[in-house]
Parts: sequence; structure tokens; C-alpha cells
Amino acid sequence: MTWNLPNVLTVLRLLAAPGVAVMFLYFHRPFADWLALLLFVSAAVTDWFDGHLARTWKQQTKLGTMLDPIADKAMVVIALMVIVGYSSMSPWLVLPATVILFREVFVSGLREYLGDTAGTLKVTKIAKWKTTLQMVAIAVLFAQGVWEHYLGIASWGMDSAMISDILEGREEDVQGLGWKLTGMVWTGNAGLVLLWVAAALTLISGVDYFRKATPYLKEGS
Repeated sequence: MTWNLPNVLTVLRLLAAPGVAVMFLYFHRPFADWLALLLFVSAAVTDWFDGHLARTWKQQTKLGTMLDPIADKAMVVIALMVIVGYSSMSPWLVLPATVILFREVFVSGLREYLGDTAGTLKVTKIAKWKTTLQMVAIAVLFAQGVWEHYLGIASWGMDSAMISDILEGREEDVQGLGWKLTGMVWTGNAGLVLLWVAAALTLISGVDYFRKATPYLKEGS
């Protein structure tokens, strides 16, 4: 195995995937949301750097080729698990997350079955776009969690009537409930839209991979 900088970055990204979940075990929210967001974004940035450096420096290796898609999938799967687990289980979030998780497991199974012929399932542009959108959507949804908990902290001890008076302008907004609520709503909606688009691309790329694998799934082939 060759340990160059691109491979080291890939391994760090792989280790960061479970680290996102660990943040919620050892830190209280919203600090856990902040740390998970920073860790996830940092790891996502390395996804571009390790591939770019490997190609530029001609340091592409079998280890990097194997670990890179595993790290991407681990980041997405674990982050979605955390987000869904800490959400209100809204179907608008659960459904696209389910599509993404199902596709990742399905395509991984296809590649394992195909073995030496798995090279027919090369990464396509659509697959690259779906991975990028997945990571952006997840980062925005982590940001929504930050806004949500700062809003909760700011409104601590207030009853619903007082919160309504503040948000409707009848009382002074000393704690900044208005802009915290706006931040929560915008990041939540943006994250859901991005996740649905990512789920659509994920489904399209999954169907494309299955179509390419079909000739190798026929009996006697």
C-alpha cells in the first residue's frame, strides 16, 4: 500500500464519517451540530482535494481508488442517519434519505456481485453531481440544526403567546427570535430541496448502473 498525501486525506475522510455521529454522543446541542457541520464540511472539501492531487501528481493508487468511494458513501450514510435520527421523522426528509441509502446499498451489491467486471460501472458525471449535491444538502441540514437550537435557547422560558407577540412585532425582539427563525426556515427548506434533487439524481444514476450491469446478470452469461 502506498501512503501519499491523497491517500492520507482519503483515510482522514473515512475516519471523519463516524466522527460526525460521535459529536452527538459527547457534546450537547447546538455545539454538537456545529462540530458535526465543521467536520463534515472539512471532510467533504478533502473529497475534491485528494482526487485533484492524485491526478495532478500522478499518485493514483489501488488503495485510493478503493477507499475513495467507500469514504464518500460512509460520510453520506452516517450523516443522513444522524440527521434523520434527530429530526421529527418528517416524510419529506425520510423519503429522499431512504432513496439515497437504498441506492448506495444496491449499487455496492451490484459491484460486489460483478467482481472483475465491476469496471463496467465506472463513475459517471451524474454520479459525481449526486454526490456533490448530497454533501451540500447534508451540510445545509446540519446548519438548520444549529439555527433550530439557537432559536430554542433564545426562546427558553417563553410561552407560546409571548413568542407570537415577539414574532408578530407586538413585543421587542431582544433575543433575535425573528432572524433565528428565518435562518432555521431557510436552511431547512433549502436543505430539503437540495436533498430531493440529490435523491432524484441518485435514483437516475442507480437505474443507469443497473442498466449497464443487466447483460452480466443474465443466466449463462
